[in-house]
Amino acid sequence: MYSLAFSILFVSVLVLTLAVRFWLASRQIRHVLAHRAAVPPEFAEKIPLAAHQKAADYTVAKTKFGLLTLLVNYAVLIGFTLLGGLQWLALSLNEWMGAGSPMLYQIGLIAAFAAISGLIDLPFDYYRQFVLEQRFGFNTMARKLFFTDMLKGVGLGAAIGLPLIWVVLTLMAKSGDLWWLYAWFVWSGFQLLMMVLFPTVIAPLFNKFTPLADESLKSRIEGLMQRVGFASKGLFVMDGSKRSAHGNAYFSGFGANKRIVFFDTLLSRLAPQEIEAVLAHELGHFKLKHIVKRIAMMFVISLGFLALLGFLKTQPWFYAGLGIDPVTLALTGQPTDALALLLFMLALPVFTFLLGPLTSLSSRKHEFEADAFAATHTQADDLVSALVKMYEDNASTLTPDPLHSAFYDSHPPASVRIRHLKGATT
Repeated sequence: MYSLAFSILFVSVLVLTLAVRFWLASRQIRHVLAHRAAVPPEFAEKIPLAAHQKAADYTVAKTKFGLLTLLVNYAVLIGFTLLGGLQWLALSLNEWMGAGSPMLYQIGLIAAFAAISGLIDLPFDYYRQFVLEQRFGFNTMARKLFFTDMLKGVGLGAAIGLPLIWVVLTLMAKSGDLWWLYAWFVWSGFQLLMMVLFPTVIAPLFNKFTPLADESLKSRIEGLMQRVGFASKGLFVMDGSKRSAHGNAYFSGFGANKRIVFFDTLLSRLAPQEIEAVLAHELGHFKLKHIVKRIAMMFVISLGFLALLGFLKTQPWFYAGLGIDPVTLALTGQPTDALALLLFMLALPVFTFLLGPLTSLSSRKHEFEADAFAATHTQADDLVSALVKMYEDNASTLTPDPLHSAFYDSHPPASVRIRHLKGATT
């Protein structure tokens, strides 16, 4: 009875989230198209009508494509759960591998699931890069690089992910009822390690990073860092243009390993004072401890989710409610820890989707604070000018649907954000 109730709850929430997603997407499309004919007055002197219309068309195209991928993802989700796809995969793998090594079987199950999911996603990733992005002039990636990146990602995922999975599965099997607490310590340490390794080990596998050569710009940026009290291991330019015409800047790393990175596409478009203002915004996130707060929140949430998984993995109704027959699996003699991980990973986004606006609200609050920080250490008008150029270059819509934006967007709408910055100059 509990399994049936859980199945009904899962389907109900699934339908609700699908309906909300389609409703929000339809609002976004209608709102953007309704404002396509004219540039908003506050941007009329800076952004041409053609660029505004390109942004509208790009937004609509991305939203429609997102709906298609959403339908496919939900169909795959139902196939893996309620239609028994995950159980079929587990039984087939057991028949092929036998009962020789339970750990190898479980790792193989997770790897097979990841491979199937990756193959399903591949044509959509390809279409997004070589059709959608190409149509609007953003794709600069060669097909060879696309597949090279894919193979590197698979290899890196296996090299990093498989040992981590082995540790977690071992803890689940041998650490008793508090396995989830020990797994949380492992997961938290792994996340911190990745922050340290990403700038110097992982990112260079995909992009080339060269020291910033412009001495004048370098001097300006170093002056900014001294004013705000930020120590960096270096200023680097990333060859983002070999994949996309989109531009950005960020800093990565942890502790003494922090480095500032500019996309080459960004440097080619913005004036030095605008680059300084954009960097001041990014440094604001660091100085205002936004990153530390996000890491701390991530750790707290992950602890709660692992504790929940620790409870659910012992409940037969959790498996049965998501298309797994515990009795059939018990006859194989194989452990079910990997299945519990996969089922939890599949079901969790369904039940947490409606909490998304809370995350978006917190992120937008941080963006306003970082903008205010930038306005105190550089000229607010320079940040406004840089943002306008970035909105135009990235074809970001200036007229998003307010409700869609509140639900999804990590950054405030362009008009609201710039209005706040304009207020900082008065």
